[in-house]
Amino acid sequence: MKSVRYFFGAVVLFASPSAMPAAETYTLDLAHSSMTFMIQHLGISFVHGRFNEFSGTFTIDKETPAKSSFAMTIKADSIDTNVKKRDDHLRSPEFFDVKKYPEMVFKSTKVDAIDGGFKVTGDFTMHGVTKSINFDLKGGKVVQTKGIQRTGFSTAFILRRSDFGISALPDGIANDVNIFIGFEGTKK
Repeated sequence: MKSVRYFFGAVVLFASPSAMPAAETYTLDLAHSSMTFMIQHLGISFVHGRFNEFSGTFTIDKETPAKSSFAMTIKADSIDTNVKKRDDHLRSPEFFDVKKYPEMVFKSTKVDAIDGGFKVTGDFTMHGVTKSINFDLKGGKVVQTKGIQRTGFSTAFILRRSDFGISALPDGIANDVNIFIGFEGTKK
């Protein structure tokens, strides 16, 4: 029985936390990241846009993926559909109300490993409303460029704008908003 205890003690010592690889934290590299959307207009075409200003960090724990996390903050007034009049209207109280709600925030609450990436669940706050959302992140390849460690992910999912209290012009603008996010992070 002593040899068994010794054996298990050796295993525990070998697998101690200091011997395990640490989780890695990354900061979004905005030069290699994008946040775009697409929404149907009058049921006949799609308008495309993007948010130009956002920031975030994420931590990847390869040993225990559930300890990974993702967080992002988006400046609502950075919306850009390439039409100033429309962008100003989208910033108004009828839509994003950017003076009252200047930021949209996402913070993960659960991360699970899936084939080729992660399934992420988290709280998303937009227009003063917080809802739980989930999406699959694909990617995670790690590369070294110019002495900097990088990794990246992408996702596509749909948000319903009415879920967040943005319901203006329901006959002209679809409720479903197609979201596309691609991001790279650099290791801190």
